[in-house]
Amino acid sequence: MNEGSVYLNGSLIGSHKNLDTLAKEIREKRRRGELPETLTVRKKEDEVLVNTDTGRALRPLIIIEKGKSKLTEEHKNKIEKEEITFKDLIKDGIVEYLDAEEEEDAYIAMKEEEITKEHTHLEIHPSLAFGTCSSVNPYPEYNMSQRLEMSDSMLKQALGLYATNYNVRMDTESYLMQYPQKPLTRTKYNKILGLDKKPAGQNFTIAVMSYIGYNIDDAIVLNKGSIQRALGRSIYYRGYSSQERRYPAGQKDRFEVPSEKIVGYRGEEAYKNLDENGIIEPETQVDSRDVLISKTSPPRFLEEISELSAIEEKRKENSTTVKANCEGKVDWVLMTEGEDGNKIIKVRTRNTMEPIIGDKFSARHGQKGIVGLIVEEEDMPWTESGVVPDMIFNPHAVPSRMTAGFLLEAIAGKKTSFSGKKTNATAFEGEDRESLKKKLEEYGFKPNGKEVMYDGRTGRRIEAQIFTGIVYYQKLYHLASQKLHARARGPLQILTRQPTEGKSRGGGQKFGSMERDCLIGHGASMLLKERLLKESDETIELICEECGTIAVNNKIRGEMYCEACGSKNIHPVKMSYGFKLLINELKALGIQTELKLEDKM
Repeated sequence: MNEGSVYLNGSLIGSHKNLDTLAKEIREKRRRGELPETLTVRKKEDEVLVNTDTGRALRPLIIIEKGKSKLTEEHKNKIEKEEITFKDLIKDGIVEYLDAEEEEDAYIAMKEEEITKEHTHLEIHPSLAFGTCSSVNPYPEYNMSQRLEMSDSMLKQALGLYATNYNVRMDTESYLMQYPQKPLTRTKYNKILGLDKKPAGQNFTIAVMSYIGYNIDDAIVLNKGSIQRALGRSIYYRGYSSQERRYPAGQKDRFEVPSEKIVGYRGEEAYKNLDENGIIEPETQVDSRDVLISKTSPPRFLEEISELSAIEEKRKENSTTVKANCEGKVDWVLMTEGEDGNKIIKVRTRNTMEPIIGDKFSARHGQKGIVGLIVEEEDMPWTESGVVPDMIFNPHAVPSRMTAGFLLEAIAGKKTSFSGKKTNATAFEGEDRESLKKKLEEYGFKPNGKEVMYDGRTGRRIEAQIFTGIVYYQKLYHLASQKLHARARGPLQILTRQPTEGKSRGGGQKFGSMERDCLIGHGASMLLKERLLKESDETIELICEECGTIAVNNKIRGEMYCEACGSKNIHPVKMSYGFKLLINELKALGIQTELKLEDKM
């Protein structure tokens, strides 16, 4: 007898004299369909834990009874003929769902030939241990789990064919890879998930070597000739929309080219690309701040008095312009009506984005890299057979990351390009390295994937043999051209009078405490003063020499005096406006500050 407590979803609901029998009965009833299929049970020392709550990760496993799998060849044939479905297997007690809790009690066999009398469950397929993203990665069992997690997150950021109807969509922002390719080395889940119909990458020929320091750390070197042949080329779409709104007093917006009398008129140059209705023509080249849809709006108040005391309607300019750094060509103009009958105009611009220095690429093994240099094709290294790689990859990026799957994919891609048959790289059943080695030897290569290469700059043979292969790379949406921004002058925050933050608001580059420490360490005190004071929020405040408080400048009377003590011994002092703001906030808390003035030496 094994008496103990029984818990349901973490709450004690009672006790039982024989916990082993109770747990066994609950499992049998679940397999017969008398209890929910998502219910799980675990016998743990002197307690039984039953869970039915939501949010648990469940995974299906085949049940083993008396050392034999309950899934027979007959079942497999019926599934292939579509006579039964997966749900039927669960109803018949052949497959069941286990969560992490119940899995502790299970003894799971990876393959059918490994089953013994002690085993309780069998994996449907070993690769089902991976999630949706990880199962797409080739040879995932050869990589560290952290690298797989990185690969999973970057798979979601890859540019590809994001929707099959992209040409009739008006998304605010979208990216489209031109000439996407199916991977040469792939898993069977590519087909199951339909990724072959919407690929998001290209097959790169790589050489694993250094290139005069431009691929240090995770940087990569790209072949300019490959880029000109559309390697890594993508399109950036940006959508804009404007609507003729109606207002309560019968007024409404109008799509039109404004006259010079309109408030906010931008000048004749701004409206040069528009037709008579104030709408831009397709295939027009536009730059930042160019007008796409010209619109005028009624005044805020119904009546405004003109200079001649006559009542007139002063309309305002309310046009839609190209967002900063989003130049390109007008791709599509759409005119339609909303539910309330208001006219709506939508404009989409497109910009072709070729890889530039700073763009981010990633292999499917968490091997991400930034473009450090783009080299002329004639300066790239080449093999004895005349193959010039698309990319040069740093050899130091593999040993510490332990991504052996990356090297296997490179060899498998090389083999596939000669055999013409895609290589299966599914977890735990992919083509093994010995088979890949034999195939490479058959095609006249060394089994380790290395080749003799020549330096494109000197023409001399490189002393070391270079590892080459084909790896599927993804271009990520972190594009340098979309992030780049700088300013000389621009808007300030009203409260602190410091430059605004962020690209969209025309902000400056942040100069934080760590940057400040660098300048202090280099002894560049005048540069520090320029960055944190002159270029930021420098102001001149009047300070009373007697009591050290901020004085008043009465311009009407033409005098300066201290409100606190009445002294007229006032001096102008340069300071940061942020510091003056701090003094005012301390005053609001009832704290009086005193500034002691000294003469400059």
